[in-house]
Amino acid sequence: MKIALIGYGKMGRMIEQVAVSRGHEIVCIIDVENQGDFDGEAFGSADVAIEFTSPSAAYENVCRAFARGVKVVSGSTGWMERYGDEVRRMCEEEGRTLFWSSNFSVGVAIFSALNRYLAELMNRFGQYEPSLVETHHVHKLDHPSGTAISLAEDMIGRLDGKTSWCTRRFTRADGTTVCEHEPGVNEVPIDCVREGEVAGIHTVRYESEADGITITHRAHSRMGFALGAVLAAEYTAEHSGLLRSMLIDN
Repeated sequence: MKIALIGYGKMGRMIEQVAVSRGHEIVCIIDVENQGDFDGEAFGSADVAIEFTSPSAAYENVCRAFARGVKVVSGSTGWMERYGDEVRRMCEEEGRTLFWSSNFSVGVAIFSALNRYLAELMNRFGQYEPSLVETHHVHKLDHPSGTAISLAEDMIGRLDGKTSWCTRRFTRADGTTVCEHEPGVNEVPIDCVREGEVAGIHTVRYESEADGITITHRAHSRMGFALGAVLAAEYTAEHSGLLRSMLIDN
């Protein structure tokens, strides 16, 4: 399979290593200094482009790939909330293909399924209050993480009386913490932490006066995300439309 990389930071380099080890060819690498290569022959020859950039750049990158008829796998977060409807329209009406996920880790897919099951179970016990904590490296620009938002939305869909999520506290890289919002009774609060080079930690909590229940996924490195992105590219090469999952669909 021919792969184009959009974004060549730490994740892009790791994706390149994984893709080559699985027998794929990297035909084009686009970063901030060579945006003109979107129009080149090499990019147009790609079966799939894998895009890991920033919330401010992701939508334009996807549109430029679509214009060349190239399918896209995107792991950039913080942009689908604004552009999701337009991307869906392009996939449904113009025949474009995007596989988007807030997290490509196989472990996170399993964790997400566990989170959904736990929320269904905890819905019977109203004395427990749910919350989430997400911790990431200091270079991550958006908060909460896309994965935390997805986890919270899955909980909201299964917990009676919870209709939305909110960012409660944000701990910056310098250790200072700000309270962004005092949650209402109908909100699932998310606390966000930026610390060192943490690859990603997501914790779901249910607390009552008597006890608490906690589940956590901890990424040891970015390798799991890179492998998941390449697996998603292999899947996307054979499928069309707006794709969201290849692992656990419930």
